[in-house]
Amino acid sequence: MKDIIKKEAHFNHPIEKVWNAISKAEEISTWFIKADFKAESGYHYTFIASQKNDCVNITGVVKEATPYTLIYTWIVANTKVETTVKWELEATDIGTRLYLEHSGISKYKGDTAIKMFESFNGGWDGCMTELSDYLKKLVNAG
Repeated sequence: MKDIIKKEAHFNHPIEKVWNAISKAEEISTWFIKADFKAESGYHYTFIASQKNDCVNITGVVKEATPYTLIYTWIVANTKVETTVKWELEATDIGTRLYLEHSGISKYKGDTAIKMFESFNGGWDGCMTELSDYLKKLVNAG
């Protein structure tokens, strides 16, 4: 089974705007999920689920937060499985390229690993769309 989900996106926005969108709690809470989050190594974060999006809480620890790389562990509520999420940003001539990796999913047992991979993969696709929409709104609002 595949163990790493990889996503790549390009945004016509400066790297700092994209970095803020993925690393600041108030911005993450706008486009993704309510967050108690700080892009500081060692910070124990929580993404707080809401009933409307059929999610559960996610917790973990920020492992690295250096512009423009953000790595944190990812533990789904009611599981003890720790996976890893890594965001990397790269400035381009016309904006920012974003690379996302979610790894360690094979740590789930049996069919649960397949279900979690499918769930995370679809979830990250949705997140890329939400992030893009959020960044477009920022530009149009400013």
